[in-house]
Amino acid sequence: MSPRDRPAAGHARVKAAVLQSSAQIFAALGDETRLRLIALLCAGSALSIAQLTAGTEMTRQSVTQHLQVLANVGLVRDVKVGRERLWAFEPAHLDEARRALETISRQWDQTLLRLKAAVEED
Repeated sequence: MSPRDRPAAGHARVKAAVLQSSAQIFAALGDETRLRLIALLCAGSALSIAQLTAGTEMTRQSVTQHLQVLANVGLVRDVKVGRERLWAFEPAHLDEARRALETISRQWDQTLLRLKAAVEED
């Protein structure tokens, strides 16, 4: 690898920090229930625990625990409306995770192009 192909040390640290943050998001989304909750919240407006558990066998306590995991990584937030607590999707961190995947994809594309060039040279 030539010096110009290597990322700058500062740039590599920034990428590492973004990937670490994204890893927490992917871990939170790795649970089927949390992924379903995100899908419900992405589909419309903020929802209450009662709305999120409607038609399921999940307890409010279980849904609350899953929502807290999602809130800890910044994917959802709770909003107090009167006496009710509603949960809303926060897209910013998911966008950050998407950008991390795009970065990884570009790196793989570059690596595969270098491998192809090396194979074709021989």
